[in-house]
Amino acid sequence: MKKIFGQFFKFIYFFSCFFALFTVPVHAYIDPSAVTYIIQGVAGVLIALGAAFTIFRHKIFAFFKGKKKEQDTEEKIELKETDDEE
Repeated sequence: MKKIFGQFFKFIYFFSCFFALFTVPVHAYIDPSAVTYIIQGVAGVLIALGAAFTIFRHKIFAFFKGKKKEQDTEEKIELKETDDEE
């Protein structure tokens, strides 16, 4: 536990020093509509990754549980003939 905490502390210390020493003040403006496009792009990527992860997770669980799709046991729709008396 101490080793993980030490590595985490070193990581945070390194990047805080890096950003403190090498940052340059910039006077710039980001349009709110540009931020909206960025958020939409990130959301789309996250949703696609979540869907792919879910599909592969179900396939992996099905593999380990031994469940396989059986093509012979497909449900069939049968039409019944009825005699309508008029």
